[in-house]
Amino acid sequence: MRITTLLLLSLSTSICAFYLPGVAPHDYTAHYKVDLTVNALTSERDLLPFDYYYEKFHFCPPKEGKPDKQRESLGAILFGDRLYKADFELRMLENVTCSTLCEGVKIPAEDAKFINDRIAEEYQQNWFVDGLPAGQQLEGGDFAIGFDLGFEDQFDRKYLNNHFDITLQYHSDPEGTVHRIVGFLIDAQSIINSIVIVFMLTGMIGMILLRALHKDISRYNSFGDEDGGQEDFGWKLVHADVFRPPAQRMLLSVLLGNGAQLFLMAAVTLVFAVLGFLSPSSRGSLSTVTLIFYLCFACAAGYVSARVYKMLQGEYWRRNVVLTATLVPGTVFFIFIILNFFLVGAQSSAAVPFGTMFALVLLWFLVSLPLCMIGAYVGFKAPPIQNPVKTNQIPRQIPPQPTYLNKYISALIGGILPFGAIFIEVYFIMKSIWSNRIYYVFGFLSLVFVILVITCSEVAILMCYFHLCSEDYYWSWRAFMTAGATGFYVFVYSIMYYSRWLSIDNWESAVLYFGWSLVMSMLFTILTGAVGYFAALTFVRKIFASIKVD
Repeated sequence: MRITTLLLLSLSTSICAFYLPGVAPHDYTAHYKVDLTVNALTSERDLLPFDYYYEKFHFCPPKEGKPDKQRESLGAILFGDRLYKADFELRMLENVTCSTLCEGVKIPAEDAKFINDRIAEEYQQNWFVDGLPAGQQLEGGDFAIGFDLGFEDQFDRKYLNNHFDITLQYHSDPEGTVHRIVGFLIDAQSIINSIVIVFMLTGMIGMILLRALHKDISRYNSFGDEDGGQEDFGWKLVHADVFRPPAQRMLLSVLLGNGAQLFLMAAVTLVFAVLGFLSPSSRGSLSTVTLIFYLCFACAAGYVSARVYKMLQGEYWRRNVVLTATLVPGTVFFIFIILNFFLVGAQSSAAVPFGTMFALVLLWFLVSLPLCMIGAYVGFKAPPIQNPVKTNQIPRQIPPQPTYLNKYISALIGGILPFGAIFIEVYFIMKSIWSNRIYYVFGFLSLVFVILVITCSEVAILMCYFHLCSEDYYWSWRAFMTAGATGFYVFVYSIMYYSRWLSIDNWESAVLYFGWSLVMSMLFTILTGAVGYFAALTFVRKIFASIKVD
């Protein structure tokens, strides 16, 4: 069976480009050796990757004995990349046919069964030349990244692909002396639907702010100027309770601090990605930089958590600092360790080595924890945030609420709108993670992120206004839950993605998939919940500072 591996490219003489440090392609002269590297074998039906030189595959061993393992970034290791330099002799402008890499390889029956099982699970090989992934041409002229380990005929007989036609496409300079291997892919979707939702929500918020809210404030202030005054009504009735500290203020402040940390991490990472510093050709750079920013912004988590906790009149500041630094990262790391045990038990190459695990713990103790403590110290030393109205000693009784304003129902109603603005992009991100596709449209992703922040803010403000008009002043957790429900829908979507687009038939891969989907949804909930809370807090402070209160 012949497999053609192509390096995908699209050239245009009307486009000028520049390369940032660390991502520029190599310049090759004639007959210069072109290195080919091989990565772990992956499958959409089984989420457990295997090293290329895993002994049961019996691929041609390196001539020098031990595989030449390439150095990888921390992010690449965490995502299961295991790159080795292969012995394929490729040279620029040299056409070679029928070159033998090795022969006489004997495969025992047990290993042959292992290979047949991997072929049945549609495992693919992943090769790279100059940082560009090899692809396989499909029927109809389309291309797919990676190529099949083997194939199965109509009689269920398995065949291992062991003959390869390797085609390198290149671009030469005007003199024809220097050549570059190039690749270029474009995906311009998922934005129109999101913008429509943003315009719809912005119109609703504008209607409330410009008409109803402005009218309310005018009436409240005019009534207060009249002799004798009149009874308060609407959301002004709760002015003496609206800033009453909510239940579980400790947990809320901790989640808000971690949400601010995740928000800054995502925003700054996207800025670097849009500027081109995080090129897809640099494997693992995105995850490595994301992890670094997450550690560095621990100071923001400590500061925000401390400021909110102090505003909510919390007293146990030491406990607040410890929980801010440990609760969310500790939960994620605990799940990470459990999932890693599954990978070790399955002998998967994606299992994170002990040395890398130890390095993560050191980074947390030596970088994240001290920065969080410094941020918390600055936050607690800062003057407390003053509320625009005073709070009564005795809480006001809340009248019965309509069904649609139930805290769970309203959260589910509000959360579906931000998710509707981003769900198409969520599909491409999941496709990139679970189907080993390269994600490179960071410009679109940045726009979607901005849309997400806007929709979460608007939905939280809208639902907060409805609750206040119904004389329900417990808005803090509801603002967090309304925007944070977006993460719940992300998890629901991951279940649908599992059933529709994945064909996983072993429980280890299912546990791995749903474990990481749970982590991503949880972090998404914390990030969007923090956005919703601070948007609602700004809204509440603004409207109650605009009215006259005796």
